Amino acid sequence: MNDIELLMPAGNIEKMRYAFSYGADACYLGMVDYSLRTMRKGELITRDNLKIAVDEARRINKKVYLTLNIFAYDNDIQKLYEDVETIKDANPHAIILSDFGVLNVIKKELPNIDIHISTQTNTLNSEAVKFWRDLGASRVILARELSLKQIEAIRKNVPDVELECFVHGSQCMSYSGRCLLSDYMTGHERKANHGGCAQPCRWSYKLLEETRPGEYYEIVEDDKGSHILSPKDLCLIEYVNDLKEIGVNSLKIEGRTKSLYYVSGVSKAYRDVLDGKITPKEGYLELLKVGNRGYTKGFFLGDNNTDSYSYDISKGLAGADFLGIVLEKAGDKFRVCFKNKVNLGDIVEIITPGYSARAKIESILNESREENSLANTNDEAWITLKEEGEELSATLWQKEWNWALLRTVGIKNCKLEEEKGCIVCD
Repeated sequence: MNDIELLMPAGNIEKMRYAFSYGADACYLGMVDYSLRTMRKGELITRDNLKIAVDEARRINKKVYLTLNIFAYDNDIQKLYEDVETIKDANPHAIILSDFGVLNVIKKELPNIDIHISTQTNTLNSEAVKFWRDLGASRVILARELSLKQIEAIRKNVPDVELECFVHGSQCMSYSGRCLLSDYMTGHERKANHGGCAQPCRWSYKLLEETRPGEYYEIVEDDKGSHILSPKDLCLIEYVNDLKEIGVNSLKIEGRTKSLYYVSGVSKAYRDVLDGKITPKEGYLELLKVGNRGYTKGFFLGDNNTDSYSYDISKGLAGADFLGIVLEKAGDKFRVCFKNKVNLGDIVEIITPGYSARAKIESILNESREENSLANTNDEAWITLKEEGEELSATLWQKEWNWALLRTVGIKNCKLEEEKGCIVCD
């Protein structure tokens, strides 16, 4: 079996750092104006800090791929020409693109940077992969509408180009994400193929049928609800070793707009399964703890159907609440930036890249070191923790405390069917 890359999203530099720490081999990130995800929070990837992000990755032997995957108009191409020197100076490991004009610019102006063909091109067959290879692509990111058998056939037919497959995250109801709903329904203010998708597929709809002039009858949805266009999230953690065995080069996770907790938790689950530390079923249960709309295997087994849609919710629900980020360590105390309220005596789960345990919050001190009975959302407070059954591992905490996150214990909002035998949900 070949080594396989775990490729994570990096919506900003902070998320990139956590993704690498929690097991990613590479991250993809989008520069302002050219990305299909418009970021609004955190240390965004800009012309000024793109090189900082790439250099950080190189220092720890990780890779960064820059997404220039908008469908470009002439004004976009002009901007790209203006930014060529910035991209050249940053020197990312590869450019992800979908537009022929962007391809032409990159080949001409940046001939030494690898080209990865975006899933937006909906590459579905071996001849299409050969076409992109012959145009100079070193990697093709296959469409999500392919099954394992179809991916295997492409790998056998085209052995001399890298293949990347999406294995986890939000899906688009439109074929390979090429959707005009957002453009139309926002008066062309939120263009999906320019990074501004308003996700109208996640909205709740009611259908009306006109049976005679001037009279309308509502077509009532069943008890599943009215989110009729909203797909469940893709989750193929059970099949990562199958993809590895057939020679896929990279496993891609969706989620540049997702939280730092999402990026860390998903990285950890897939990394631990790939490294054989946990079973795929255990990895799946870990993935229930991060935001999701319910999981589906999509087209992967060749039987995509109506069960792949999340009719009752549009927003992802996490099975565990993200409680906080550890910022500092002083003796046995940890300074935490809290993302949700915690109380003295609460049992929480601590996760680090190589560690996970339940622990009790034994003390809470505010920034003035005064004792408190709780810490509210957005508070920064010092806490002490006592691991259930033993003291916290000094060795692990000395190495990894600066990447530690806190979350609630167990799994809520669990949508596992009874026949799958979920026996761990609290």
